[in-house]
Amino acid sequence: MSPRQGLDRGTLLSAAAQLADSDGFQALTLAALAQRLDVRSPSLYNHISGLPGLRQELALMSVLQLSQALAAAAAERTGDVAIQAIAAAYIGFVRQHPGLYEASFHAPDIHEPGLAAANTATLDILLHALQPYPLTEAEALHAVRGLRSLCHGFASIEAQGGFNMDFDSNESLHLTVQAFLNGLKHLHQD
Repeated sequence: MSPRQGLDRGTLLSAAAQLADSDGFQALTLAALAQRLDVRSPSLYNHISGLPGLRQELALMSVLQLSQALAAAAAERTGDVAIQAIAAAYIGFVRQHPGLYEASFHAPDIHEPGLAAANTATLDILLHALQPYPLTEAEALHAVRGLRSLCHGFASIEAQGGFNMDFDSNESLHLTVQAFLNGLKHLHQD
C-alpha cells in the first residue's frame, strides 16, 4: 500500500502533537490520529512504527522543542537573568504544548541515541547557564535537577488548576526561582 498523497512523517507528527496538546497525551491513539488526518489507521504504519514509534518520535520532538526554547531564552543572558528566562521559557512551553511536553516522559526507549543526544543538549544548556554560580560539578548537576523539578512541579500544579488564587502565577514563578537562585549563591556559606 502506498502512502496517502500529502501525508508525510512531518504532517503526521505535527497532527499527533496537536492532538496531544488539545485532547491530552493519553487520548493520543492511532485511531484518533487517523481520524484527525482523515485516513485509515493502517496508513499510519507507512510513516511510524505503531503507537510505540509515535510516542518515541513525539518524545524526541518534545525534548528538541523544549531545548530550543531554553536555548533561545538563555541566549545572551547570564546569571539570574538567564535562569529566570529559562524557567519562564520552560513554563511557557508547557502552557503552549501540554500534551507534547507529557510525551517526553513516555518514550518507550529513553536510551535511543537521538533522544539521549537531545537530552544531553538540554542538560548542557542548563549547566552553561549555571556557570556563574559557585558550584562544583556535582552541585551543578544537582542544581539542574532542582531547577527542572521546580519548573516541572510548577507547570504540573498550574496545569491541574492548582493556582486558582488571585495572584499572578508568573510573579509566583519569578519569586520561587529567585529563592532557588539565592540558595545556590549561599550554598557554601556557614
